Amino acid sequence: MVREFELPDVGEGVAEGEIVSWLVEPGDEVSEDQPVAEVETDKAVVEVPSPVNGSVKELHAEAGAVVPVGEVIVTFAVEGEDVEDEAVEKDATAESDGEAVETGEEIDTSDAEAADDGAAIPASEGRSSSRVFAAPSARRLARELGVDIGRVEGSGPAGRVSEGDVRAAAGNGQGSPPATKPTASESESVGGDSGSTAGQADTGSEASTGAATAETETGSGAEAEAGAGAGATGTATTADTAERDRTLAAPATRRVARELDVDLDRVPASERRNGEAFVSSDAVREYAEAQRKAQEADAQAVSAGGETGTGDGERGERVPYQGIRRTIGQAMERSAYTAPHVTHHDTIDASALVETRERLQPVAADRGISLTYMPLVTKACVAALREFPFLNSSLDEDAEEIVLKGEYNIGVAVGTDAGLMVPVVEAADQKGMLQVASETNELVEKARDRSISREEMRGGTFTITNFGAIGGEYASPIINYPETAILGLGAIEERPVAIDGEVLARPTLPLSLSIDHRVIDGATAARFTNRLGEYLEEPRLLLLD
Repeated sequence: MVREFELPDVGEGVAEGEIVSWLVEPGDEVSEDQPVAEVETDKAVVEVPSPVNGSVKELHAEAGAVVPVGEVIVTFAVEGEDVEDEAVEKDATAESDGEAVETGEEIDTSDAEAADDGAAIPASEGRSSSRVFAAPSARRLARELGVDIGRVEGSGPAGRVSEGDVRAAAGNGQGSPPATKPTASESESVGGDSGSTAGQADTGSEASTGAATAETETGSGAEAEAGAGAGATGTATTADTAERDRTLAAPATRRVARELDVDLDRVPASERRNGEAFVSSDAVREYAEAQRKAQEADAQAVSAGGETGTGDGERGERVPYQGIRRTIGQAMERSAYTAPHVTHHDTIDASALVETRERLQPVAADRGISLTYMPLVTKACVAALREFPFLNSSLDEDAEEIVLKGEYNIGVAVGTDAGLMVPVVEAADQKGMLQVASETNELVEKARDRSISREEMRGGTFTITNFGAIGGEYASPIINYPETAILGLGAIEERPVAIDGEVLARPTLPLSLSIDHRVIDGATAARFTNRLGEYLEEPRLLLLD
């Protein structure tokens, strides 16, 4: 039989995933649990295993496509399962199709088109379920969900209805009259609610969808004009598209969106069903047309020597704001607009730190470990955090309590091609220097090659970011919310230092400590930095810890 496999929830409640690459091709034999695809979710790439023994019949999504959880991504041919039901269904389908051809019966599609537009259709006027090309499992699911399968538009070959199509139909309200469109006052309320939730995705949550860029909202003059022209039909970008984490749409609409390379979560909703945004195929086409006009306007501006303001890369180029980049952006937005940031700057004499690392490097190398400054800073931070526990805390806003953490899980910010990731060295207080070094190196490497798991980036209590590795002295790092502090390290370089009335060139380390001012006072931040500086200027003090 044919077994349709839907994209599973490979994280904890993720809404979608990007097909990074296929590990199989149509015709390949597969065994149960054999990886068939690499899927990117939130901040990691995971392998999706086959649920059956069989062969690959069809791949339903191309590499690079963003697929909602629950949508069919691959079809397997499996021997010995429900073969009789499949054969009966095919015979019935062929027979009914044959009758239609022989009698010259013309099939009226107006009802189906009306259904796609959201109009209510009596079940008796829809397509006959006996004529629907659907797998037995899809028919069973339709009966369980109370969906008239005759009204479901299939997304598979020759219009075949899959389980994903049935679920989409159930979610879109097919089989019962759709929810009425909101009134003007209701629309304003929806927009206000959407705006009030901006930046509420935390760093451990799955990637939510639909964050509108500032350029889309303001745009060039031509883009604004195109948006205004489309405003009457509801395709102009509005607050409704900001922070929308789910969009309801018919399978046919999703196909149109894929063909036009449109992010459904950016398309203003045509209406709301069951309290959620619903987008029609017409809205997708109008949105795509508005984007096309905006791009043409940008291209004309470039040819005329004007600035498009799109940032790095070729003028006028538009890079999708999605996946890891969008997740990072949403986390930074939440942190910046939730926690009032204050940054304390200081500089320490790093002569003893440099000397200590140079002495320990050969010992670490003999054990196969590369020793950087990060493990030394990590252990110094743990020692200082013990004396200043409010910097190793989080704020429980609902309970109105400050939670002082009992563990010391130190996050290490890592710049990768996909964006910033923060792997966590757990229980750093219970591990020796070389063990911290080994684990840090391993986590950094896994983050850069995208093999790190979500669990390895969760549970942090304090974060260190080393922007000095690429140059620079000071910065104002954004807190890794819901933590309450983050330490930024500048570059260790020789700088002038006054010692006993003489100005000497000594290696110094700039420090930038950002704090959540709701929890930590500026004076506390200064005292913590002073204490941290003492440990870094005399690393032997760490032996007393």
